[in-house]
Amino acid sequence: MLRAAFLGFVLVFPALLAATAQGQLDFGSKDPITEHAQTPLTRDYQLTCEAIAVSISPASQVFYPGVVLFTIDISHWANSSTQVSACSVQPGTPEDIGVILRKLALTRTPFAIKGAGHTSNPGFSSTPGVHISMSRFKDIVIHPGTVDIGAGLTWTEVYSYLVPRGINVVGGRLNGVGVGGFTLGGGYSWKTNQFGLTVDTLTAIEVVLPTGKVKVVTEKDEDLWFALKGGLNNYGIVTKFTLKTHKQTDVWGAMLSFAGDQIEPAYTAFADFLAREHDHKGAQLGQISYSNGTQVGFAIVLFYDGPQPPRGLYDDLLSLPNAAKSIIEGSFVHFVLSLPPPVRKRAYFDGVPMLHYTAPVMKAAIEDLQSWGDRVSKSDNDLLLFFSLDPFEPDIFTHGGPSAYPPDRSRAVLPSSLYFGWNDKSLDEYMYEQMRALSSSLIEAGIKDGQDLKNAAHYTNYALYGTPLEQMYGGNVERLRSIWRWYDPFRVMDLTGGFKF
Repeated sequence: MLRAAFLGFVLVFPALLAATAQGQLDFGSKDPITEHAQTPLTRDYQLTCEAIAVSISPASQVFYPGVVLFTIDISHWANSSTQVSACSVQPGTPEDIGVILRKLALTRTPFAIKGAGHTSNPGFSSTPGVHISMSRFKDIVIHPGTVDIGAGLTWTEVYSYLVPRGINVVGGRLNGVGVGGFTLGGGYSWKTNQFGLTVDTLTAIEVVLPTGKVKVVTEKDEDLWFALKGGLNNYGIVTKFTLKTHKQTDVWGAMLSFAGDQIEPAYTAFADFLAREHDHKGAQLGQISYSNGTQVGFAIVLFYDGPQPPRGLYDDLLSLPNAAKSIIEGSFVHFVLSLPPPVRKRAYFDGVPMLHYTAPVMKAAIEDLQSWGDRVSKSDNDLLLFFSLDPFEPDIFTHGGPSAYPPDRSRAVLPSSLYFGWNDKSLDEYMYEQMRALSSSLIEAGIKDGQDLKNAAHYTNYALYGTPLEQMYGGNVERLRSIWRWYDPFRVMDLTGGFKF
């Protein structure tokens, strides 16, 4: 029965593909391709693993449970994002990814694509089927003015290679974040005030399309270029990004933390600073935290893209009394390594868009985190909450052209992130519900502050699973869906996790 199904699909595949390319197929919800794409041919994922193993080149390899490399492949930064797969595969060439995608399409086997595994949304880069690890795509090739970066790298690995050579790119802010998912979601950076989002600095993207074809996409490929810049994993598996480079000197940074009576003067001064200062070489983060049933804390991270900030720029913040203070001077790599992400066994993120971080908004957020933390920590004493403030300059979206994200470049929307960390697996659904409620409360605080957040886009890489596409992509949804239908007529990418068109 399985062989007959394989044979039938192999015979019809070229004709369907040709018709698709000629625009002869109607992609309505009831068309035969759509119905076929929604029907699993087999639940024996082991057979698919074996078929892949005998079809790929020696550059690639399949691993099974019980092997160390399998465990590494499926592991994530948060345990709540990990599933045990039937097998993992480490493709070593784009062509082998094409082979793998065709096998997955024929058998309708669910699969996952994992770079660094930093997503906190369950099932977005994990699967009970075939787990594709991008860990072998780690080449870095420098060209005049650009650099090719493998999709399996972390940003720390990229910086560690580039910075000693005096150059850098617009990439992730925290240690351990992967290149692939970060870039495909948009990419906010310590350099965003100067150069825009990571997608704004792309010059080419190498992608294996859902049909298995390897394609280098540039701005000449208008629709696919638009879709890949923020459209996540809906259009194939990206193997390489080509990014613009810029010169990199030593940098300066500072971390300030406040507790108790110190908090109100600190967030008031921070709000005043954000409203007053607009040096594009500078960048900041604010963070309100709640941990283990204690009172909230407030922290500020300062960054300046140069050996020293201009005299007086940060004086009002650095002179705040009773602050726990750490100054970081030297390599950009050293600065990034000094900011490790929080760790809990289970975790969710959610995006909370804002237009401004005013003192009333920060005050409301502190009160909310204290109230929610006191209540939710009764269920898990290891609870950790963060509300991270991501201030950027008003012109950050002017650095790039049309892209899937952001859907509106006429104004800057500050992404902001809410983080929940806990250890008890039985509380997953409860934590999801509490995060949804707290996110809504924080957005309401922004609205009460006079901010027009009705159509403010939620950042794709922060958005909690279940977030409607319209909240992330606004008026771009229908165009993105149309592009997806064209490039993925057999709904191959529906077999993997993520936000789907």
